[in-house]
Amino acid sequence: MSATWIIILIAVVVVLWVISIFNRLVRLKNQTDEAWSDIDVQLKRRYDLIPNLIETVKGYATHEKSVLEDVTKARTEAMGAKTFADKSAKENALSETLKSLFAVAENYPNLKANENFAKLQDELTDTEDKIQAARRFYNGNVRDFNIAIESFPSSVVAGMFHYSKREMFQLEEKEASEPVKVKF
Repeated sequence: MSATWIIILIAVVVVLWVISIFNRLVRLKNQTDEAWSDIDVQLKRRYDLIPNLIETVKGYATHEKSVLEDVTKARTEAMGAKTFADKSAKENALSETLKSLFAVAENYPNLKANENFAKLQDELTDTEDKIQAARRFYNGNVRDFNIAIESFPSSVVAGMFHYSKREMFQLEEKEASEPVKVKF
């Protein structure tokens, strides 16, 4: 009888151990998903600001049509990105086109003095800062999740339930050292 109880006790401990690790993985996965949604909210805010910014610039810089079209195209592509890697690449391209838009705006003193443009510029700067903060939060959660699913013994449970590594949301190397500047 005592051997049976020992086997039952070991089985109960193993089941509780698996449940504990599984719950930890679920918590980490959900935190990572929540962190991505924070990034997504800020990206949508940026998408909403861009058309207003373009309209403001359009009134002053009518012969800069190609820059305005590039920003619009980059915004559309970023909004339509389906995969994580594509989203990251398209967001980097959008940031680059925004840099060119603000470089063009430097040539128009009346535009820089426009209250609406200045307000949009401040909002976009704030949004870019929030995107960076959300990206750091997301990447921290991804790091913790990836460590959990790669570390033994939780890697065994992660494999049983088909958990896979998540990708970090990275900026291109030159953007990491050069933030988007929207101040004049």
